[in-house]
Amino acid sequence: MAFIDHILQEPSYGWTTPEGTLKVPTKGQLWKEAFSRINIFRCKKNWISLMSWLMVLCMVPFLYLFIFHHFSWLLLIVLIAYSLIYMGTHGTIWFHRFCTHRAYKFSNPAWRVITQNLAIKTFPEEIYVVSHHVHHAKSDMPGDPYNPGGGFLYCMLSDVNHQSINKNLDERDYTKASRLMQHTGIVSNSYTQYKRWGSITHPGYATLLWLLNWGFWFAILYMIGGMAMVSAIFTAAMMWFILVRAFNYTGHGKGEAKHIDGIDFDRSNLSINQTRPGLFTGEWHNNHHLYPGSARAGFLPYQLDLAWIYIFCMHKIGIVSSYHDSKKEFMRKYQENRKNQL
Repeated sequence: MAFIDHILQEPSYGWTTPEGTLKVPTKGQLWKEAFSRINIFRCKKNWISLMSWLMVLCMVPFLYLFIFHHFSWLLLIVLIAYSLIYMGTHGTIWFHRFCTHRAYKFSNPAWRVITQNLAIKTFPEEIYVVSHHVHHAKSDMPGDPYNPGGGFLYCMLSDVNHQSINKNLDERDYTKASRLMQHTGIVSNSYTQYKRWGSITHPGYATLLWLLNWGFWFAILYMIGGMAMVSAIFTAAMMWFILVRAFNYTGHGKGEAKHIDGIDFDRSNLSINQTRPGLFTGEWHNNHHLYPGSARAGFLPYQLDLAWIYIFCMHKIGIVSSYHDSKKEFMRKYQENRKNQL
């Protein structure tokens, strides 16, 4: 079995049917799997899945405070902008283009740490990075951790049901898996520690980073606008946590082929270029699947790419030492050929 086929922990209902097609679990099976995966009393190796949900649970009080004690229309606008634009763009810059695809490099590790913490933390990097490599290798096929063919709930619960690494990797495969995270600066487990904790990330590091990140942003936001601003922005972070899972479903056409000629050029998977995620966060998803290692995904004139603008500006002032940009290749391969055909 290839490394990519077993790097993730297979759910109890399996990835495939006996016929080799996608196994579509019932809603009951999905929820049962989710609560099983966050149960640290059954197995402490579930700690990283629990942390993912514990973070969002700890944001619920901020939602209550915002709605019932600090609501204002101005703060609602700030909340929406922070969630849809700021958090979304940071997710593209950090989790997507750097942590997973290494589309650019920092000139100094200090800039990496700063970029990592430019937004409120909502889940450990490992949850995103390892599974996203599998997503690209198996897009819309059985084994894709957020295959839209499994349905909306299949994608919404994927962070706990499908995105944790296999708890039974041998030392060779664990080393390969941990290398996927090496450049991110996380404190990794040794193989002995992995057998104890079931993760690449050391739980002590993940917990400390969470507390420091939240403590820093709580203090900054409180100084800016008191508990009203704190409650609004932490609610925005919770909102993004939910929306990014919904994107895994809608960004691949909800499991249907919805490609548009002249907009979606990669037909090897169901990914599509959507206007809102593209303009707000630089997530031109079909372009990204064409060139996953590119620091820019907005190739056409109207495709504003805020994540790319940040990376490019950071390169100009020396924070980013190098990057890969696939726009010229895209224009040559797809736009010039299209003009010749016309």
